[in-house]
Amino acid sequence: MNVRSGRAELHADVFGPDVSGAGAPGVLLLHAGVADRRGWGPLVGALAPRHRGVAYDRRGFGDTTYEPEPHSPIDDALAVMDAAGLGRVVAVGNSQGGRLALDLALIVPDRIIGLVLIGTAVRGAPIPGELSPLLAEIDRAIDDAEAVGDLDEVNRLEARLWLDGPEAAEGRVRGAARELFLDMNGRALTAADPGREASLPPAWDLVGKVDVPVLVAVGELDLPHVVERSTLLAARLPRARLVVLPDVAHLPALEGSAALIAAVLDFLAAFDAP
Repeated sequence: MNVRSGRAELHADVFGPDVSGAGAPGVLLLHAGVADRRGWGPLVGALAPRHRGVAYDRRGFGDTTYEPEPHSPIDDALAVMDAAGLGRVVAVGNSQGGRLALDLALIVPDRIIGLVLIGTAVRGAPIPGELSPLLAEIDRAIDDAEAVGDLDEVNRLEARLWLDGPEAAEGRVRGAARELFLDMNGRALTAADPGREASLPPAWDLVGKVDVPVLVAVGELDLPHVVERSTLLAARLPRARLVVLPDVAHLPALEGSAALIAAVLDFLAAFDAP
């Protein structure tokens, strides 16, 4: 379905029953900055039997269309939730999507009953220190490719960084998952500027106010500073649990991580009514 928000038509996929099963919370899926709504892989299939949920393309990603304008990602997310018939949800966010999930929990706490934060970014988090030699080399190569407008090379390098993981062999993730990454991120790299995003407060300084259960998950092959940030975040959140996912990097849902699926289903089961 398409959901109107300002001058955008947000493209969304609704899944699951017309209403969630007894006691089963609704779910809002918020994709990473190198993906779109299609990147959730088998997780959607695991959720669909009991949970009504929605995944959508933010402005600048996937099939969402828009005119450049000042806009609020909070308003966009609420418009999608309302159109899908979701009141209070567990927000599941990967990377930039996790950052938005945290923002939602702080700004509209009446709509968020729990969070799953996967390899998450956090608004206002400390800037990473000195990069390892390998990460610095990849970072320079991305800058060089961007400088000459070689977006195919940028896409290849970002697959190396975010999909394979910086310390893993290039091409670790193959087949349909890699093809989908290159398509999703390739579309994002060529997308038009959606316009200025509304300023939001730094969540890193406010996470102590997030009074809902939180599952913080991170792939063991993710960037070292993402693993470190996830560990620190889980310690700062009042009601959080940290899970390190084996053999995956920044996009464990796209890789079909069985450990992620099991952890998410176990987390959601705690919301079931007695």
